[in-house]
Amino acid sequence: MEGSDTNTPISCSQSPTSSCSLPPPPPPPQVVMSPCAACKILRRRCAEKCVLAPYFPPTEPAKFTTAHRVFGASNIIKFLQELPETQRADAVTSMVYEAGARIRDPVYGCAGAICQLQTQVNELQAQLAKAQAELVNMQLQQANMVALLYMQMAETKTTTTTQQPSPPPSPQQSVDNFIASPPHTTSYHMNYNNLNFFDDNNTSLNSIWEPLWT
Repeated sequence: MEGSDTNTPISCSQSPTSSCSLPPPPPPPQVVMSPCAACKILRRRCAEKCVLAPYFPPTEPAKFTTAHRVFGASNIIKFLQELPETQRADAVTSMVYEAGARIRDPVYGCAGAICQLQTQVNELQAQLAKAQAELVNMQLQQANMVALLYMQMAETKTTTTTQQPSPPPSPQQSVDNFIASPPHTTSYHMNYNNLNFFDDNNTSLNSIWEPLWT
């Protein structure tokens, strides 16, 4: 039809399995990135596949400056190209640290820092051993004091128990003691003998007074 409208929307197919054909989304706008810190310091054009760009961003120029002063840009690029991509980040960190240590101590470099740290570790280990020995000594002193206190408490308890008066005997025990004691038996025999004496005297007196009554 000659009079058809060109702005007619695209109709989808009536079948449920078919999908509407939509126009492709517009491409994202290209972001213009500034050159990496290495290329910026070296004053060269930063290529799209620059080896230094992932590890020396433009926001950290001091990082490349430190490594460049000690190793040089060509040696850094050579080191990174010889390593797989999984190890390049660690290599850059190590180079930056070693370069900073060499700048601080040109004679010993990172070896001086390692020796200093090892000395600190030895000193801390000696302090820890001393503190542990003092702790053990204090624990032994505390154990000795506790044992001494227990001994004193036991001695005090024993002395108090010894000084307490014995309880009075029971009535049955008193009767048993009275029966079993030898002094009472002797007195009993003495009293019995006295009774015999009086009986003998009475017999003698009776014999004397008998003629008088007859």
